Amino acid sequence: MSHKNPIRKDKTCLNCNYVVEHRYCGNCGQENIEPRKTFHHLFVHFFEDLTHYENAFWKTIKNLILKPASLTKEYLSGKRMSYLAPVRLYIFVSFVTFFFITLLSGSEEIVKMHKSNKEVAVTENEKKQLISFGDKHYKSVEELDSIQQYGKANEKLSSIEYWLDRKVLMVEEHNTMEEIVEKFKESFVHNLPKVLFIYMPIFAFMLWLFHSKRKWYYFDHGIFTLHYFSFLLLMLLLLFLIKKILFAFGENTIIDFIYNSILFMGGIWMVYYFFPAHHRFYGESRLSTVLKGSILYLLNSIIVFIVLTLAALYTFINLH
Repeated sequence: MSHKNPIRKDKTCLNCNYVVEHRYCGNCGQENIEPRKTFHHLFVHFFEDLTHYENAFWKTIKNLILKPASLTKEYLSGKRMSYLAPVRLYIFVSFVTFFFITLLSGSEEIVKMHKSNKEVAVTENEKKQLISFGDKHYKSVEELDSIQQYGKANEKLSSIEYWLDRKVLMVEEHNTMEEIVEKFKESFVHNLPKVLFIYMPIFAFMLWLFHSKRKWYYFDHGIFTLHYFSFLLLMLLLLFLIKKILFAFGENTIIDFIYNSILFMGGIWMVYYFFPAHHRFYGESRLSTVLKGSILYLLNSIIVFIVLTLAALYTFINLH
């Protein structure tokens, strides 16, 4: 902020009523200048803040993608004004990523639904065959309830099978197959940011388990995790946007090859990124990095599978 504004003669801070001995309040840090400013000052102030934010933003994104662990090391060393804060960065990247995925995927589904409306309508028999256990098929929820309550012992389902079959029938009675798939995708994408936010402390905890407790605090692992997940989301967004741009020109063998090549390289970079980031941040040998990184990837893959399965089940349960 510019220091050309004159200091107020009154030494009482307008924010906390503390006595201001110099330019800034020693209690809350607010600058002791006149609150009413000219339009020129507001314009200059806005431009300065915007320029600072833009420079910090692009510098953060550049280092995040191309220099694994550099942001984390800079942040923990105390150099924080030149970059976006880790939490702020993650929230921003997460919001932008899922906003564009939801927006562009939604427009694509509208086109598909418009086309499907011109085709033959889905028959009632097709609607009633989404999921069934064994050879048992039910026409309605009422039929299932009746069999479960009054049927023979070999006709009744276990508690879990009954609950799942009943849920499926209730969903099928009010939706076509296309509507079920669309609602599931929309709900799953909507819940995914929450799932990732819940999973990050688990990822940081896994890092804490595998590293020195004297040298590293859980806080350090948390910052590393925020930056790593921000990188993953940003790469996901870039790959998604590249796909949309390429296929906007149509679908053919050349475009498919280009996109699949980019997708392959992006996937390799997303997996590989963790190892140099881990090596540079924790300062361990390459062999230790590879061993610990591989074990961490395996354990986290199992946990991610379980978490996503639970998220998918939660999504299905809340379909209506």
